[in-house]
Amino acid sequence: MQGNPGSSPLGSVIAPADSLQVSFEFFPPKTEQMQLALWECISRLAPLRPSFVSVTYGAGGTTRERTHDTVLRIARETSLKPAAHLTCIGARRDEIDEIALRYWQAGIRHLVALRGDLPPGHRAANDGYPYAVDLVRGLKQVADFEISVAAYPETHPDASSAAADLDNLKRKIEAGASRAITQYFVDVEVFFRFRDRAAAAGILVPIVPGILPVTNFAQFSKFAAVCGAAVPDWLAQLFAGLDKDPETRRLVAATVAAEQCRALAAGGVSEFHFYTLNRADLTYAICHILGVRPTGSAGP
Repeated sequence: MQGNPGSSPLGSVIAPADSLQVSFEFFPPKTEQMQLALWECISRLAPLRPSFVSVTYGAGGTTRERTHDTVLRIARETSLKPAAHLTCIGARRDEIDEIALRYWQAGIRHLVALRGDLPPGHRAANDGYPYAVDLVRGLKQVADFEISVAAYPETHPDASSAAADLDNLKRKIEAGASRAITQYFVDVEVFFRFRDRAAAAGILVPIVPGILPVTNFAQFSKFAAVCGAAVPDWLAQLFAGLDKDPETRRLVAATVAAEQCRALAAGGVSEFHFYTLNRADLTYAICHILGVRPTGSAGP
């Protein structure tokens, strides 16, 4: 029996495109070639009208100036709303406060507040903000920033328990954060269980799933081991034998991430944060499947 030729296999489970919001994460470039690649990525994704774009901050503030310059250039040369990542570990409070004030004076109103990691051989500053909750509280004293924080559906590796990790998230919200963006994950049920636990704990701000399309499975697995994200066997099987076949890897990656977003949308998720790795192709394709398209594009 033939189905309705005008129907979509995804249409019944994906929210209307105009109800979905997306945001994109970039990292500051190290070289002129990487700078060109970043701006090609930004130019490609900007027509999708993201709610904001964020720029990461290296361990211990190692990309401080490059992050600052990238954020300000986005604000100056595009219509996008940039959010600057800011980490506190390894820096004094007065340094962090000064950086935040510079952003505010430059018109940047959104910060992503993170504890961060120290580079090897460095020590945490004795007179710094020790944790992200302290950073959020301090930033709110500098100016009335919109603040996003990190959430960990599979529990932060340094947390003593899942309950303690959730309590830490709640304290960051109570300190002034208005959104939580998750570490990437694969199993959508992990996200749904975490969202339910957060709601039961009284966390009512948006919890936005962080989506990382898998283009390099070995690298993905390495990152996952560091951040405590589970890598299911079925994902490894999908990428088996593709080490020397980047084109097929991209097709598989787009399929997996699109299905992940489809399942999340079916569960009521209406906001997605994409870790782009400064490459636009997969993120653009997934957004297209979700119905997030440039103004004037033909609808599904």
